[in-house]
Amino acid sequence: MNFLRGDAHKIYRHLKKDPQNIKNHKYLRDIQEIQQFYESIDSDILKLIYYRLIKESNGSGMIPIYVSSIPFLFLIFSQNLQAILFESGSRNWMIFILIYIIGITFSLYLHFREKAWAASHIEIIQDILKNRKVD
Repeated sequence: MNFLRGDAHKIYRHLKKDPQNIKNHKYLRDIQEIQQFYESIDSDILKLIYYRLIKESNGSGMIPIYVSSIPFLFLIFSQNLQAILFESGSRNWMIFILIYIIGITFSLYLHFREKAWAASHIEIIQDILKNRKVD
């Protein structure tokens, strides 16, 4: 049941396999490149980037709103939708449900992936700005 543990455990298992090459592992290389890029930027500009990322992080909630509002739209057109989906002998309802579930799943996957990357960028920038104040 390891597939239910999530990405953090998956990364841990990959890193544990080859402890000598942890620094060059693909899971850490992306983060290191992002960190090096942000470290090369002036603090004033980095603060502006930070503010923009906060905006993007808070604005990425549009996908859940979209996903939760679709059923209400279907409710408005429910009589017409039922006539189309449940024609005698038709399997339109199965196609509709399959497309709907795939769409919701993909949208939510993108939403949480975007939130995770935004959080990573924000943490990296905060750490850099905090270290610069100390120095």
